[in-house]
This record gives sequence, structure tokens and C-alpha cells, in this order.
Amino acid sequence: MSKTASNNLQQLSLHSLESRDDFVGRHIGPDQQQIDDMLAAVGATSLEDLMEQTVPANILKTDAMDLDTARPEHEVIEELADLAESNLVYKSWLGLGYHNTLTPNVILRNIFQNPGWYTAYTPYQPEIAQGRLEALLNFQQMVLDLTGMELANASLLDEGSAAAEAMALCKRMVKKNKSNVFFIQSNCHPQTIAVVKTRAEHLDIEVVVGDSAAGNEADYFGQLLSYPGSNGEVKDLTNDIDAAHAANSLVVVAADLMSLMLLQSPAEMGADVVVGNSQRFGVPMGFGGPHAAFFATRDKFKRSIPGRIIGVSVDSHGRQALRMAMQTREQHIRREKANSNICTAQALLAIMAVSYAIYHGPERLKTIASRIHRLACLLDTGLTKLGFQQTNAAYFDTVAIDTGADTDDVIARALEAEINLRKLDDHTVTIALDETTTLEDIDDLLAVFADDKVDFNAASLDNPQLTSLTDELLRSDAVLTHPVFNSYHSETEMLRYLKRLEDKDVALNRSMIALGSCTMKLNATAEMIPVTFDGFSNMHPMAPKEQSQGYLEMTTNLEQMLVACTGYDAISLQPNAGSQGEYAGLVAIKRYHQSRGDFNRNIVLIPRSAHGTNPASASMASMKSVIVACDELGNVDMDDLRAKAAEHADNLACIMITYPSTHGVFEESITDICEIIHDHGGQVYLDGANMNAMVGIAAPGKFGADVSHLNLHKTFAIPHGGGGPGVGPIGVGQHLQPFLPTNPINPVDGLDAGNDVISSAAYGSASVLPISYAYIAMMGSDGLRRATQVAILNANYMMGRLQEHFSVLYTGRNNRVAHECIIDLRPLKEATGISEEDVAKRLMDFGFHSPTMSFPVPGTLMIEPTESESKREIDLFCDAMIQIREEIRLVENETYTLEDNPLVNAPHSLVDIVELEWNHCYTREQASFPIEAIRHSKYWPPVNRIDNVFGDRNLVCSCPPIESYMD
Repeated sequence: MSKTASNNLQQLSLHSLESRDDFVGRHIGPDQQQIDDMLAAVGATSLEDLMEQTVPANILKTDAMDLDTARPEHEVIEELADLAESNLVYKSWLGLGYHNTLTPNVILRNIFQNPGWYTAYTPYQPEIAQGRLEALLNFQQMVLDLTGMELANASLLDEGSAAAEAMALCKRMVKKNKSNVFFIQSNCHPQTIAVVKTRAEHLDIEVVVGDSAAGNEADYFGQLLSYPGSNGEVKDLTNDIDAAHAANSLVVVAADLMSLMLLQSPAEMGADVVVGNSQRFGVPMGFGGPHAAFFATRDKFKRSIPGRIIGVSVDSHGRQALRMAMQTREQHIRREKANSNICTAQALLAIMAVSYAIYHGPERLKTIASRIHRLACLLDTGLTKLGFQQTNAAYFDTVAIDTGADTDDVIARALEAEINLRKLDDHTVTIALDETTTLEDIDDLLAVFADDKVDFNAASLDNPQLTSLTDELLRSDAVLTHPVFNSYHSETEMLRYLKRLEDKDVALNRSMIALGSCTMKLNATAEMIPVTFDGFSNMHPMAPKEQSQGYLEMTTNLEQMLVACTGYDAISLQPNAGSQGEYAGLVAIKRYHQSRGDFNRNIVLIPRSAHGTNPASASMASMKSVIVACDELGNVDMDDLRAKAAEHADNLACIMITYPSTHGVFEESITDICEIIHDHGGQVYLDGANMNAMVGIAAPGKFGADVSHLNLHKTFAIPHGGGGPGVGPIGVGQHLQPFLPTNPINPVDGLDAGNDVISSAAYGSASVLPISYAYIAMMGSDGLRRATQVAILNANYMMGRLQEHFSVLYTGRNNRVAHECIIDLRPLKEATGISEEDVAKRLMDFGFHSPTMSFPVPGTLMIEPTESESKREIDLFCDAMIQIREEIRLVENETYTLEDNPLVNAPHSLVDIVELEWNHCYTREQASFPIEAIRHSKYWPPVNRIDNVFGDRNLVCSCPPIESYMD
């Protein structure tokens, strides 16, 4: 080999080594040539030139963010592995609603680690989400069976906020009781009590906490009881509930789902609402989340239930099909009159939990529950033999032991044995067992209490009749009888069932999901790996801080990363959804005003261009929304803003503004808007849902905003998971930092222990935070800035291609948009009768999920390509839209009729194509293969267009008979 060839080979090898670690180049879809081609197409000389044309000069950043340079995948994964290992994963029998569990590997690999499940979007387009919808309907059926209630939703965020939502439902629905007082049983979990008390205070509801409502003279509109109690006590609640109903009070029961495999259902005792957490059904504790809370109630409350409900309907051919019923996007439609501001769920975790129930089936689940109870009885028997007293007459998995004056010594000996026990009070310890507990664990616990002076073992104490539960406490009805819970108990069958469901859906692993304002970007595999590290996934959220130093270091580092990305002074990671972030931000503003004696500041100015959840969040904080007009270009009407700010100056709390606006533009007047609000004594809440258009090029904390929530499941790469998990931390200025949320059991360092509590765990959905940590670390300061620039380039390139065929509703200066654009279909509908829904459904025939439909403007599509999509994919989407425009033109010139054309009949299923008769004026090929490019990877929608009206008029929210799936 010549010397020159050798040098070239050496250079090639070094270059290859560098490119292998170029995560930025793998996250960002277009390569440099594609970027150059798109820049030329939009008329910009460089990405920097495009930013100068698009972003107002007075907010455009010229300095780099205070972040490290991009790091290779393996280094970041190794760092997170070290952080996970520095957590001390003790045997945690702390209970408090969090338990060790065993995730079946078939579920771990084929759902939790499968991008076909975790990269899917919320099922707003049901025809291409039938798999997720079936799984979520299964979840509802599981909850209905175990609680005994008539109606359940498809999950809420956590148990604490579910209980708070239940309190609000009781207030809305109680008719004969005008009381403003809510009773909470003191034996509920402390974090649940804290979340409900925070929500109640900001809704001007008084809360009384006590042992029994019967012992208080106050009149209550609702009550929250725990079953079993936080100390493990199992008590028949029938008499308490009957007494509450006699006083015209509604009753919420916080229940343990596993215990309901054995215990009589809350419905049998008369409960009006049942809430809880499905975590112990195969979802790791993860330092507090994400976990799917459940919410079940009576059918008569169906119009008031918060969150999402999956219902059964039919498609255009009369075949059974599933959809989200009633509440679909209610926050955006009903705004301040919405039942709740929650617009996400915990879909991925709900699917994991119900898959656990499906895989095990009722018999194995009952065996698991019975084994847990038997081990608790063995522990009780052994401790009694050692001279300790059990304080609960009946219990399921948790024993409460009177230690006399030895409590601290017992806790200390347990810690030496790497065991966490809960100190209930100065003379009581509770021990909450779970499905991972073994006989050896019972022996270890006995040794802790006896200080190693035990001359027997647990196995010697066992007998078949060992139980603390009387017949009156046990359920007699059969549960989980639907065939779905009795058909897939082998791994082969379960694997195939999950695959059948997955194949019905469109997720990011199939094609681009160009949803405006929802930022469906790459969720890289490297970012997902650390979530399953044992040190992250199996940490109890209430474990002593000395054991969670890896988590605390990771969260502290992530907070500083987000500070650098936003320009704020402090971050709270507690809110576990964007809706909760909005609420936490408003609460911080409210507390700030109150600290200054301004208790009257309750007016929130909300531009018409803001996100629809903003008014609902304001209502939750007992603030009044005042709408600010927008001009014909979609910008805030500055004259109207000045007038309303002046009119409400004495009572102005804040403005809630989305930036870039929901209309998809960088408003030139943003700094003026902030100044006007501040001049009138208010604060600026900047909705950070569109932060993907600002990271590295504009910092809201520096250009005038006081607080923002950040959707980590949008801008910072946490997957949407088919409708959740979401994470919505808030960034605040220094003056708001003292009012960030804390936790009653594990207080957040640097905050007053009496601060508000927004979510059940101190760090919300902590186990998915490594995803955003890894994303920021692997992108680095320059990579994040480039990602934002390419996101804006992709949107402007797409707008340029589509602008020749459709009307673009809003643009900023130089005819630029931010990271999304709005296509106005109203003129076409007026001319042809073809609607935005017809276009959305027709895109399914091309293998694409529709952009955001009819929001923020009815009759439009809001499109966001994100930086992860290559020019090839963007062009393919544009080709599809242009072909659809041609089909609309054929309706215009009457080649197709309005009653029969490829759009109004879309989507076309495989059943359509194989039918013997074809009675349409267009061909089967035009229906199924409208452009050549999709032939090699055709996606077939599993059902035809779904009848929404039928579904709401004939509301069925439980699993239909198995035969109906076969029709």
C-alpha cells in the first residue's frame, strides 16, 4: 500500500469514528445537502439568515446556551448508568400507594420498549388508532370489573390528582347539598391529602381531615375514604357511605387495585367515585411515575367525568369500531367551562397495566393477591410470636405493628439490613408487602424486629387457613370474565395479540406525524435505554434521600440544563403533564401576589391565539379569564390588550400567552406585551408548548416572561406514548422560585415545607426524566440550536410547497412561519363541500396521520414537520396533500360528485378493496394507491370512517362480546 493510500485510509477511519458518535446528525432528519436545497427553495442563504428573517431581532439569541458540547451516545448512557447505580435500591415496603412489581418480559419488550407503542400519538384520529383504543378499552373494563362501578375513564395522571378531580366532580354533581366543605379521612395517603388540599384551596373549597366524618358536625358535599387505609386497615365502608348519602354527601373511595382481586368492591359498599393507581400491575415504581391512575364512577355522572373515555361505535359500513367518546378535546372547546384542564392521560402505562392483567388472567391475579395476603399474615403471625402487636383487625398486604418505644431502633435496624419501613407514628411501623416478597424476606423482617434473636422461620408458621379477612370483607362476584382476560396466558398468544393491536395503528416508526403544536419528533433509542435501569425503575419515591442521590443528581443537572435552554432561574420537575404545569405556574403567580398582599389579583388575560387549556387552568386556580382579541394577521391586538390591561390593572394576575403563537408565527410585539403586563402589576405566563421553535434562538426567561411550562414530551424528546406519559415542568424567574411545589413526605430542598403540592411524587414522572437528560446531553448547545433552526426550516419549506395549492392562514414578517403553519380549508369547503375532516381521513390512505384538525381555527389543518423529518418524508407528505388537492379539484369540476369521491369515502380499508362489487366513480387503485411512492409500504386502515354521533348517542364504554371483534 502506498503512503498516500495509507494516509487516506487513516483519515477515513478517523472520520468514520467521528461520524459514528454524531448523534446530532442522526436526530436531525435532513442532511446538509437537503438543508441547502430547502434553504434555496425558501430563499435563505443559511440557517442563520432564515432565523434573522423569522425571529424578532430583539429576542433573537446571539450567544450560546450554557450547556456542554454534544456527547456521544455511549458516554451519556454510561453516565446515566452510573447515576442509576449510585441510587441504593433497598427492599422498600413503605407502601403509600407504591409497590415493587414484576413486569412480564413480554410486556417490557413488546410495549414499553417498542416504538410502535411509545411513539404513537393520542387517538384523536380513531380509524388509525384501533389497537391503542382496544387496549385502553380493556383498561376501562379491568377498572370496571375490580371497582364494580358503571363507568371508567382511560386513566388519569396519578392517584393524588385523580382524588382531586373526584372532589371537583362531587362539587359539580351534588344537587341537594350546598356545602363548600370536603371531608378527607386521615387514613388516606399523605401525598393524596396534600394534593387534594392544594386543589381545594385554589377552588375556594374548605377541607376537613379527620378519623371519621360522623365525629364532626360540619356538613360535607363530599368525602374521601381510603380502602384499604394508608396504614393497611381493611374496613367495610358500607355504614360510612350510607351515613354520607343520608346527609346528601357523595363519597370517593381511594382503592388499591390488587386488593380488589380479593376484597368486596367499593361499588358494592355504595361508593360514588373510585380512584387509585394501577402501578402495581406491572409498572415499575420509577421514583414516583409515570403511572396510570384510574377513575371510575356512576353512569349518571358520565357528562362530568374528567379525562378520556373510550367508547364503542360503528364505522360507515356498520362494523364495530372504537373512538374517544364525549370528552375529545373538551378543554379546547369548552375552555373555562371544561370539567378539567387535563388533556393528556397515562395511556402507555394504562396499556402496560391492563396487559399485565390480560397476561396473568383472573386466576393468576387472584393467586398473586392471595399470596401477598398470605405472606402478610405470616409476617403478622411471626411478629405476634415475637411479642409485637398488630393494630389492624383486618388487612390485605400491610401490617401495622405497635413497636412500643422501639420504633426508631426498628427503623434503624431495617436500614442496616437495606430495608425501608414506614414510621407511621412514634410507636407504629407499617410494612407493605408485594408480589416480589419471598419467605426469605419475611425471615429478614422478623430478624429486624427481634434484633436477630429468632429461633423459627416463616415457613414453619404457614397454614392454609391463615387470613385476616372475614367472609363479609371478601368479594363473591367473578371479575375479569371477558374473553380478553382469559385468552392470552401463554407468551406466544400474548405476543401475537400485542402485535395484532400494534399493526392497526400509525406511529412514528411508520411515518411522519405532522401534528401542529404537538411536536412528534424522534424519540431516540439511546434516550430510552436508561429508563429501564434498575436504579431508576425500582426506586420508591418516598425512600430516604440518602438512597436516591443518583436521582437527585440527575434531576438537579436536568434542571440546570432546562435553565440554560429557557433563560429562567429555577425549574420544578414535579408537574407530570402540561396541564399540571399550567396549573403549577398559575399557583406560583397567585402565591407571589398573595405574598405581596395582593389577594385581589385574579384576572387572567388570554389571547384568542392561546392554547385552549389555558382558560380551564385559570378556572382551576379560581381566576377569571378575559379574552384578548387578535388582529387579522393572527397577532395579539395590541390596542385591545392595552385597554384590557388598563381596565383590570387593580386585579390583573397575569397574561397567558402561547409563543410562538398557536397561529404559528413569532409575534413581533412579544416584548411589548410583557412590558404592558408588568406595567399593570401582572405576571407573564408564557405557554411553552411551542418551545421547540425557541431552544437556542430565544429564551423566554430573558425576553420578559416570568414563568413557562415545558412539554418534555414535545420539545425534549419524551415519547407521547399514545396519549401519555407527559411531563410538564415549569421554569420561573427568581421571584417566583420560593413558590414552587414540594412534597409532604420528601420535601424539595430549598422550598418551604408548606408549599403547594401539585403531583403525588416530588419529581412527578421521574423515571422518564433520563430521556430528556440524554437528549440534551447528546445534542449539546449547538445541536439544540441547529434542531430548532431545522424545525423552522422544515416548516417554511413545507409551507412553500403547499402554499401553491392551499391558502396559508397566517404568516409573520417576510412571509415566514415558526415551526408550524395553518392550512385554511374553509374556502375549499365553501366551494366544494369537502371538509377538513375529509382531508384528514384521506391522508390515512396515504399512510399518514392527519395534522391537527380544526384547532386553533375551525376548518383548518395545523401542520408541524419537526426537525427529525428528512426532506424525502416532507416531500412525500406534500405530494400526498397536493394529490388530495387535485382530488378536490375533481369535485370542483364535477368529475366526482360530493356524495361519491375518494375523500368523503376515506379511509378505505382492505375490506373495501376486496369486495366483489365496486360502486364508486373512481377506481380501487385510486382509492388505495393514490401515489406511486406508497406501494412498497402500504398501510391499510383497519376500519372505515367512524360514526361519532352514533358513539355518543349509544354510549358503550366497556368491552363488547368477543364475537363482535370477529364480525
